Amino acid sequence: MLLRRSSRLIKPHIGLYSTVVEPKLNVDEFRTIEDNPVNHSKQHIGKYYKIDDGLKRKLFSQGGLPKKYEKQIKTFNEACLMVRPQAIEIMEYINRTDFSKPVVRYLLYGERGAGKTMTMAHLAHYGHENGFCLVHVPYAPDWYKRPKEFGPSATHEGMVDLPLDAASWLIHFKSQNNDLLTKSEVGISKTYDWSKREQTTAGSKLIELVDHGINRAKYASDVIAALMDEIKIASTAGKIKTMVLIDGYNSFFNEQTRVFSDTRKKHPVTPDKVTLTQPFINITNFDWCNGVCVLSVDIFGMLGWERESYLPRYLLGKEGFEHLDPFVPIKMDKYDERQFDSCISYYVNRKWIQNTAQGFDKELKFLSNSNPYKLMELCNSV
Repeated sequence: MLLRRSSRLIKPHIGLYSTVVEPKLNVDEFRTIEDNPVNHSKQHIGKYYKIDDGLKRKLFSQGGLPKKYEKQIKTFNEACLMVRPQAIEIMEYINRTDFSKPVVRYLLYGERGAGKTMTMAHLAHYGHENGFCLVHVPYAPDWYKRPKEFGPSATHEGMVDLPLDAASWLIHFKSQNNDLLTKSEVGISKTYDWSKREQTTAGSKLIELVDHGINRAKYASDVIAALMDEIKIASTAGKIKTMVLIDGYNSFFNEQTRVFSDTRKKHPVTPDKVTLTQPFINITNFDWCNGVCVLSVDIFGMLGWERESYLPRYLLGKEGFEHLDPFVPIKMDKYDERQFDSCISYYVNRKWIQNTAQGFDKELKFLSNSNPYKLMELCNSV
């Protein structure tokens, strides 16, 4: 029987009363001291690296890590990510990219729990350390499945605004890019009139545009649309380089939402009627350069569909697939032997697994099918 929170002996078991000294676990088996993802390579695959607490708050305070993983971070008193081969593959592609050409779109796909979100987090850290302006949407389906608030758009007839979600995303954008925004001299290309008394004039810094959307949530969705346009203009001009990261991208092309056009919640709208949708579809177009797009499709990001397949063509639908085509598909696989052993070793090191019967690791592998998320759930506290 599997005992939760039980320990694994990495080396062959040595009797409790033996005079032989039990060898210590070699930290290098599952950790790397290289904490800068810019320097990560194939030799680091399967190893954990640590993210500084301050940097974690900066990059992921508004989302970007699974909630259960956040709880685990608090329990372990450290934030560590495993280096997955798909992250290294994309990093190598980016390092060889000719940024004078139209943006390349990479699409992560795979079964639920395979590690798409964690790979996105790793790439967000890589982009930050590499000086990219991050346009990171932690989980787009939340806007359509669990909106904080919705109401008719004041500027686009027949459209629906998500003002609180839009303002929250701008806070997230500002947190991730604060250093770049405050130091950059990039000015906006034109004047934006929000009302008869409110405007952001041409030449104003990007941070002024962002702050206006945060302070005036009523205009947050329109500010995001303007911000996406300005980022594309500045990137193409070579003033900044941009990394777009959107988890659950297929939700933009769903057939249903839980966003309604009326307060009685009788008339749900499709994503194209939500003002937040189009700006993020536009930023993933290939009509700009000096940037890169990393997107993911999630089978649980859909509403009203039979969840038959995790393949991009099925989840994106005809419209979404044709919008992204051509793109580079990257499949997230379950843990291989090395990654599975590394994860178990990490849990043992954190004393999250204790007192086990012989062969417990094989039982965990069988029950989880080496799926990262299922393995984490199996090892949760009772």
